[in-house]
Amino acid sequence: MRTVDRVEDALHAGPDAEVDDKWLHVRPGDPARTDPFVVLSEDRFTAPGFAWHAHHGIETLTVVLGGVLEHADSTGGAGVLHAGDAQWMTAGRGIEHREVAQAGTSAHVLQLWIDLPARDRAAAAGHQELPAADRPRLARPGAEVDVLAGTVDGVTGPARPARPVQAVLVTLDPGASLELPMPAEHRAFALVLDGGATVAGRFAGVRQTAWSDPGGSRLELGGGATGSRLLVVGARPTAPEDP
Repeated sequence: MRTVDRVEDALHAGPDAEVDDKWLHVRPGDPARTDPFVVLSEDRFTAPGFAWHAHHGIETLTVVLGGVLEHADSTGGAGVLHAGDAQWMTAGRGIEHREVAQAGTSAHVLQLWIDLPARDRAAAAGHQELPAADRPRLARPGAEVDVLAGTVDGVTGPARPARPVQAVLVTLDPGASLELPMPAEHRAFALVLDGGATVAGRFAGVRQTAWSDPGGSRLELGGGATGSRLLVVGARPTAPEDP
């Protein structure tokens, strides 16, 4: 079984020129503890949102928690995402994109940036929409695992990342427990979105993130008194094995 190294509170960054409110769940600046995860932000916005801007050398996972998000990118991809939908984007050698709330609405989104090893930073850019209705789910007593990327007990998510990543949304009934399979070489985090939860025996509340360093192939999750919803993501650290 995996263990939890630490449980961290989110940093409330508040409004800025792009968003009405921002929380940072993974903060840049301490890669030895978060590699390969660069940043995980939670943003609410009406306007302007994120106008055209460039990325390279990373992949991003965007999950729409509420509202309606419009997106477009320099590969010709474009679409509209609703609450529950997600998007995977490989910046690779370079991409420009925009993410804004649909006119007359607001958007509430999570976005995770994942570092790419040097050998993958020239990968072709592209994006995938991951509609909630089309994603595979794994049912267990008192629990549901919504698989966005990677394979869990034979169920493979639709995202096609340039590097191996496991990303799932887990819903737990009150008091339910789940042993989530996870590659032992992955560093992983579990962000509590709703309710309280235990992660490897450590309690985490809403907007708290439990970190599990490599080691062990199953992560034990427990639902709180009112049930729980978590985003759990794992990937092999980029350094030093994958410079």
